[in-house]
Amino acid sequence: MASEDRFGYEWRKYSTILPEYEKQFQNWITPFKPKDFNGYDILDAGCGMGRNTYFALKYGAKSVMGIDNDEGSVSAAQENVAEFKNALINLKSIYELDYKDEFDLVISIGVIHHLEYPELAIKKLIGALRPGGVILIWVYSLEGNEWIEKLVSPIRKKITSKLPISFLHHLTYVLSIPFFIYLKIFNTQNKYYQQISQFSFNHLHSIIFDQLLPEIAHYWTKKEACSLLKQSDLREISIHKPPNGMGWTVIGKKGIN
Repeated sequence: MASEDRFGYEWRKYSTILPEYEKQFQNWITPFKPKDFNGYDILDAGCGMGRNTYFALKYGAKSVMGIDNDEGSVSAAQENVAEFKNALINLKSIYELDYKDEFDLVISIGVIHHLEYPELAIKKLIGALRPGGVILIWVYSLEGNEWIEKLVSPIRKKITSKLPISFLHHLTYVLSIPFFIYLKIFNTQNKYYQQISQFSFNHLHSIIFDQLLPEIAHYWTKKEACSLLKQSDLREISIHKPPNGMGWTVIGKKGIN
C-alpha cells in the first residue's frame, strides 16, 4: 500500500476536527499568528482531512486551496470545509503541481518529511507562490526526538510500515493505552507531553498510529531543516522551534523580480 493510501486510511478514520487541533495548528505555524492569514490566497499542500485548511479559512483567508494525493483524504477535507465558499479541495500530488505565481502563502505541515523527493516538492511549492509570497513548512526535528530515530524508526521501516493497515491500527493500542495512562498519572517537564496529556485517548492513539504508519519519515536537524529552503531562490529564510518544542517551522519569502 502506497504511503498516501496509508495516510488516507488514517484521515478517513480520524476525520473529525477536534477542538485541540487549533492549538496544534498554532504551534506548527509559529511565529505566525491567526491575523497573518487574513486576506491571503493560500495553498495547503498535503491537506489530509482539511484541519489546517479549516483554520486558515477561520482566520480570514481570502481563499484556500487544499491538495492531497488520496481520494479518501480529499473527501474528508471537502466535508470539513464545506461551510466555506472560498475553499477548494483538489486531488493532486505536490510533485504534479502546475500552479504558477498564484498564492500569497503556501503552507505544508507534517508532509515534506514523508516525501521521497523533498527538494522537488519544495521547488513545486515555491513555483506556486507569487513574487513576495511566503512559504511555511513544519517538519519533524531530530533534536528532542533522537530516541524515536534510534528506537522507533528502525521498527517502522522494517516492520510496521509493511503491516496491513487495519492490523497496525489495532496493534497500536498496545502502545497507546499504557502511554495514555502514563501521561495522566505522571507529571513531566516535556512541553509536548504536557500538551498531548490533555488530548482525548482517540487523538493520542491517532498520533502514535501516525508515527508507525509511513514508509518514510525524516527527522531533520536544525541545519538540515533550514537547508530545505536554502536550496532555492527564497529570501529572508528563518527557522523556529514551536512553543511545544516539537519539530521545526521553516519560513521563506520569494523574491520580487
